[in-house]
Amino acid sequence: MGLDFSAQIYNYMVVDTLSSAFAALSDPTRRMILDRLMRGPATVNELAKPHKMTQQAVSKHVAYLERARLVAKKRRGREHLCSLRPNAIRQVADWADGYRRFWEESLERLDLLLREDGEKASRRGRSK
Repeated sequence: MGLDFSAQIYNYMVVDTLSSAFAALSDPTRRMILDRLMRGPATVNELAKPHKMTQQAVSKHVAYLERARLVAKKRRGREHLCSLRPNAIRQVADWADGYRRFWEESLERLDLLLREDGEKASRRGRSK
């Protein structure tokens, strides 16, 4: 039986959000910006300093991260203060965690099979 319409829409929105997030994460400068924002909010000027980039260039990266909903930006006087959006980051982490669990379970099953096979071979060797 298929998913109902609202579940299909929700799944599409999550996949679309993940696509935007992964596209944003594909750039090393944007990942460094996110790493910096994990320590707390920062202005665009503060984000630009360690990268030896113009404020305008960093603003473009921040805008890309905003469109992917990974970063929120608000005005503070004449400056823009950037901060992480934890829910968007959580969606990426949850998606990746599903694959981590899959591979851990697969490797555990493989380990079990190899141990069982080794025990059978050991018993065969003793019976000869």
